[in-house]
Amino acid sequence: MAGHNSFKDTKRYQVLVGALVADAATMGLHWMYDQEHIQRVALSGDILFRQPDAQVYLNQKSYFAHQAKRTGESSQYGECARVVACTIETDGRYSTEAHRKLFFETFGPCGSYHGFADRPTKALVAKMILEGDEIADASGSDDDQLPALCSVPALFAYDQGVESIPAAVSVTSINKEALSGAMVLYNCLQRIHQGESLPMALAGSASDDVTPLSALLQEALDMPEYDPLAAANHFGMPCHMKQGLPVAWHLLKHAVDYETVIRDNIRCGGDSCGRSMAVGAIAGLAFGVPRELVSRIDKIV
Repeated sequence: MAGHNSFKDTKRYQVLVGALVADAATMGLHWMYDQEHIQRVALSGDILFRQPDAQVYLNQKSYFAHQAKRTGESSQYGECARVVACTIETDGRYSTEAHRKLFFETFGPCGSYHGFADRPTKALVAKMILEGDEIADASGSDDDQLPALCSVPALFAYDQGVESIPAAVSVTSINKEALSGAMVLYNCLQRIHQGESLPMALAGSASDDVTPLSALLQEALDMPEYDPLAAANHFGMPCHMKQGLPVAWHLLKHAVDYETVIRDNIRCGGDSCGRSMAVGAIAGLAFGVPRELVSRIDKIV
């Protein structure tokens, strides 16, 4: 595995590893919105680390975004998480300036990342080109989607503290709901790291939040039976925080190990890579990431 020497056998670092492995493992069926079709695809081979294939998406309710990708590589979500990790690894601390600089070197013109760029990514790159050194420190757009979670795994893994979350999120999003979701994720990780059980941490972090997102997270936890597909249909499969994070909370409440919950996230369909930022990070901390799965990703940092 490229980047094998970067693997650190610490609980905190399992958060970053968990998010990156989940993202790469999920990418092959990202944005497939037909759950029955995902079940049919599973009959032809493993849904974990599946090579993106345009034929699988043909005439389906889906969006095929990763034609340039190969098994083990990251989606734009994983790459955004890696950008934050690399800045901290290099500088020893998080800063918005270093975050933006590497973000542009990664996603900007002639950048190192080749693949789909989502709306917040395009908006930030365009703003950096137009505004240059005059860009505001809170440089993000008013976007409530799941990319706002991408900074959290690295910030937690490198112990940057909860006070780093608002600044890091604001680089790509200034939306209040986006920040709320990122704070909930960080608080859940902190509770687990301090010794709370996974169900207690999920419930506690949901109740810590006083935004409308809290009620949805509690609703997801209160569902009487574990039914990932029904939860995804109920809350929604797309990319918005109010859709993806409740689905993640339902999955995680019933999780028994890392690999199973990652598979269930894929089976839910929709923005499975976006949900991976929460599902993979929390499951990585709670259960650890199997080394066999770590060996299948292209790199960590």
